[in-house]
Amino acid sequence: MYQDYLNTPKGFPKPYISITADDDGITSLNFVSEKEALVNSNAIIDLCIKQLKEYFSGKRTLFSVPLAPKGTEFQIRVWQTLQSIPYGEIWSYKKLALTLGSVNYCRAVGMANSRNPISLIIPCHRVIGHNGKLVGYTGGLDIKRWLLHYEKVDIDE
Repeated sequence: MYQDYLNTPKGFPKPYISITADDDGITSLNFVSEKEALVNSNAIIDLCIKQLKEYFSGKRTLFSVPLAPKGTEFQIRVWQTLQSIPYGEIWSYKKLALTLGSVNYCRAVGMANSRNPISLIIPCHRVIGHNGKLVGYTGGLDIKRWLLHYEKVDIDE
């Protein structure tokens, strides 16, 4: 297992992004207040940091770093579908559920979203409530709000 940190941009709600990877891809990306582990990077994390810096400088809207999230078959399907939400767009949980096959998946989609281990790159911040309101984000609604404003998304607050 490898780990490194990226300093977040000025004004971001948390000072660091913690990134972990194995030999196959990124396994987690979390927003943290302090560096909790020694740095032990690899080429995949180095690429991830490069792409995140490009994202935060306005030069990247899609990520191509290899990902290796661990989850159930359904969670993996949800996380793959999340990656199809374009930069600067938002979907409701209902739209995400319908894209996966049934409006009845709304609750399961919400649970899978909340267990997304690779926030930002798997853009669960782009999913909002059916009423257009910000709801649920494991990193905190302040981070979700920041990311959506950064991507110039109009949201009801």
